[in-house]
Amino acid sequence: MNPNTELPKTYAPSEFEDRIYQNWVDKGYFTPDPESTAPSFSVVIPPPNVTGQLHMGHALDETLQDILVRTKRMQGYNTLWVPGTDHAGIATQIKVEERLRVDEGLTRYDLGREKFLERVWAWKDSYEARITGQLKKLGASCDWTRQRFTMDEGCSRAVREVFVNLYDKGLIYRGHRIINWCPRCLTALSDAEVEYQDQPGNFWHIKYPIKGEDGYVVVATTRPETMFGDTAVAVNPEDEAMNHLIGKTLILPCVGREIPVIADDYVEIGFGTGCVKITPAHDPNDFLVGQRHNLEQIKVMNDDATMNAYAGKYEGMDRYACRKALVADLEAEGYLLKVEPHAHNVGVCYRCGTTVEPLTSDQWFVKMKPLAAPAIEAVENDSIRFVPDRFSKNYFNWMNNILDWCISRQLWWGHRIPAFYCDDCGEMTVSKTDIDVCPKCGGKVHQDSDVLDTWFSSALWPFSTLGWPDMTEDLKKYYPTSVLVTGYDIITFWVSRMIFSGLEHMDAKPFSTVFIHGLVRDAQGRKMSKSLGNGIDPLEVIGTYGADALRFALATGNSPGNDMRFSDEKMEAARNFANKLWNASRFVRMNLTIDEVVLPEADKLSPEDKWILNGFNELAARVNANIEKFEVGVALGAIYDFTWDIFCDWYIELAKARLTEKDTEANVACQNVISYVLNGILKLLHPYMPFITEEIFASLPTLAGDAESIMISRYPAFDESLSYPAEAAEMERIIELIKAIRNRRSEMNVAPSRKAALFIETKYADTFHAGTAPFFARLASASEMTVADKFDEAVVSADTAVQIITPSATAYLPLADLIDFEKEKARLSAELSKMEGEVKRLEGKLGNQGFVAKAPAAVVEAERAKLASAKEKLAATQAALAKLS
Repeated sequence: MNPNTELPKTYAPSEFEDRIYQNWVDKGYFTPDPESTAPSFSVVIPPPNVTGQLHMGHALDETLQDILVRTKRMQGYNTLWVPGTDHAGIATQIKVEERLRVDEGLTRYDLGREKFLERVWAWKDSYEARITGQLKKLGASCDWTRQRFTMDEGCSRAVREVFVNLYDKGLIYRGHRIINWCPRCLTALSDAEVEYQDQPGNFWHIKYPIKGEDGYVVVATTRPETMFGDTAVAVNPEDEAMNHLIGKTLILPCVGREIPVIADDYVEIGFGTGCVKITPAHDPNDFLVGQRHNLEQIKVMNDDATMNAYAGKYEGMDRYACRKALVADLEAEGYLLKVEPHAHNVGVCYRCGTTVEPLTSDQWFVKMKPLAAPAIEAVENDSIRFVPDRFSKNYFNWMNNILDWCISRQLWWGHRIPAFYCDDCGEMTVSKTDIDVCPKCGGKVHQDSDVLDTWFSSALWPFSTLGWPDMTEDLKKYYPTSVLVTGYDIITFWVSRMIFSGLEHMDAKPFSTVFIHGLVRDAQGRKMSKSLGNGIDPLEVIGTYGADALRFALATGNSPGNDMRFSDEKMEAARNFANKLWNASRFVRMNLTIDEVVLPEADKLSPEDKWILNGFNELAARVNANIEKFEVGVALGAIYDFTWDIFCDWYIELAKARLTEKDTEANVACQNVISYVLNGILKLLHPYMPFITEEIFASLPTLAGDAESIMISRYPAFDESLSYPAEAAEMERIIELIKAIRNRRSEMNVAPSRKAALFIETKYADTFHAGTAPFFARLASASEMTVADKFDEAVVSADTAVQIITPSATAYLPLADLIDFEKEKARLSAELSKMEGEVKRLEGKLGNQGFVAKAPAAVVEAERAKLASAKEKLAATQAALAKLS
């Protein structure tokens, strides 16, 4: 024990958190030993986007990861936690473009690609530094010597390697297909980047005249502005009401173009009008119908969702303005049959919220079916498991219905697609390295201007961060990683892609377990968002309460996969616990004279020592088991209950007399036991609250085997030699009776200072022996203690004493010791008079038929309930007074 490490009177986390973290970094505690032969435990951080700073969801994610990492490090694993950030293509480019527009009135086109990217790199450097600082303030024990970025040199090399390998296998291709297009971000989106919202809309029922006949067919559409791209109307060939139309020609309203009626079983019999307009360039299902029937694809919108020349007089209009004008014209010309309100699921961009426009485009795709099959099998055979398992359903639903992945984005920020086109012969070359000349004709080449989907590089994160495509020592030692901690909202975006990428490129799963957590919501259960203004900055919380309190609040009650509510009350409770631990530790520290902790032999231990050691031993087993099951909230709850209720409120009180006496064998034994248990509590708690546990640990005597820092000391585990179940059961009986006595005295408003004789009837005479009398004297205000199997009524009885019953004993406290009979009689008499008056008043009110007839039924019932309660109190008061007579 360092004699100069007295704990300050007040817990002030700002005084030591930064100092402690810097010491951990300086000592290299976060960096694993390359020579270690211990089993590996590795985690890659879900890389935060360099779009801004961390929010409370990140704080939860990093806290859960750090709990696992710190626990495994203390359990002796060769532990690596790789930190890093994601370039976040669309999101970051939008941020920088907005900054340009607001601050300088410029667009990216004003700067040009190269200058604009310089601005984005500067943004990245600034926000990456901010994110790193936030992670350190939170206490994240990442290995900062291995910090990565999805566009650093190594990760970029891995991206090119994967792209070319998949291209060479025919799994990446360039094609003209229907894609999701964001008119605001001006880029293609993958299916996973489209979110769906229920929005009000309409079905417009439109007449399409039949050529050469007076009749017409009716089609219903939610997007009439796309009709300029119609190239057919389809009916189901089995639909007897409609199949006579097959082969006829229709006239497209307001356009005059002729289109055929075709037969396709895509049309559902009995749904809608039975006729479906086919717009191959603007609907994914229509696109497939168009391919089957070799229909023309007519794209009627520009990239910004304004109408193009195919829209005729509506050219240049926004799609919604065109819709309004077109519907008005259809109605004026007699083509609009009716308008039917219809709420439907509308796809929006996951970044900007703009309604996505399905349209055909030349894009790059990954062929997914061959990659998805082994990824599905890996989860089906439990090679990879989700915790909780219910989230595997989300995974299977996505993977079993997966479509080819559109990976090209019309952005400047990101990994540029490594495809080069010859200006002379048109040859396309896909290359792992940049090329200047065409390998076919020697002509000049230019690179594809598009970049890859952000998630393409993120999918490689578990192995690209460890050095792949080189077979590095890190890759050999730490891949596959052990666990991925992430939210349920990115299972499709990220988790699924990491699984199939690891299996394809490493021939091994990327991790064994996917630990899913929920969202952090506000105190009312609402999702935190800018629009609601309910977002909370983790740094502000840390500034007010400290990092440990924030981590504690985030882990408290945490259950895998479930959302949690964050509130000021949670933070107050967390700080209260930190204060409780600090004050208890300070009290213990002030009463210690030993420099090293050595537990006494069993025969030198008191009953309360064996009780607390047994309890701590069971706690260690419970905590280890729950962390292994990823029930970190349950584990923390057990630590909290033991620390507050058992150690602070009971053991310290039970041991206080021995702890404060000087120079006795019992005192030394007590010092060792209390130090051992406090040392163990700090270690169990360290992964949750790393700073306060390190600060207290440094002030206490050392335990054999402890390292210079708590974070590299051994995590407690169950120790059979410290198991004392029989002795613990005896102590539980004593505590149970003390609690019951204190509760009864409290109910009777008897001050602790008023002593009373204690008579204990029990078959456990060996438990309630004379040596336990000081416990009852100090903690149950007993003036003397007498124990017997059965007392004669002349000694004590239920008529003259308060009787308190527990499963192991019956205690009697003489009434004469507890109360002043004359004063109590006077108090009860006054209470009796009051209750009689209340009963009389309520009976009179309820006997008034006018009140009962006119008052609301609920009011009458409330008065009747009051009367019943008053009569019960009256009877109880009469009985209590009778006992004293």
